[in-house]
Amino acid sequence: MKRETLFLKIVVFLMAIPVLALCIFLLPGIAEFFAELNPSLDFLQYPFLIGLYVTAIVFFAALNQTFKLLSYIDKNEAFSELSVRALKNIKYCAIIISALYVVFMPLLYLMAEVDDAPGIILIGMVIIFGCLVVTVFAAVLQKLLKSAIDIKSENDLTV
Repeated sequence: MKRETLFLKIVVFLMAIPVLALCIFLLPGIAEFFAELNPSLDFLQYPFLIGLYVTAIVFFAALNQTFKLLSYIDKNEAFSELSVRALKNIKYCAIIISALYVVFMPLLYLMAEVDDAPGIILIGMVIIFGCLVVTVFAAVLQKLLKSAIDIKSENDLTV
């Protein structure tokens, strides 16, 4: 089992690298590009950039919780309250990211309208939908794990 969790930990780490690179190198350029495209809305450049950085921070928090969950599995503590808490935190992170993108959809619409690039709206919708899928999946796993912990504790008390 440690081999599989090691693979998943590496995947989590590899998921973080492109987002970190995007935050450092690409996001400031995107915000400047938005300000140049629509000079009347250039005051939204920094709120847009801050929102994207907040989204990245929440994403890294979710990856951290995923890493913790994999560590609990390595330590044979998968059926513990710590795992349930990690899943709950992952669920909340996905909800926050989805809500942030719902709030920023009007800005994405303005960017797409000015640049005539409807793909930007599609990317925003995919992120919202993906986060909602992660939210539902984490909620189902959380309930399943909680019921398994309850059954385990009942069996421990019976014996």
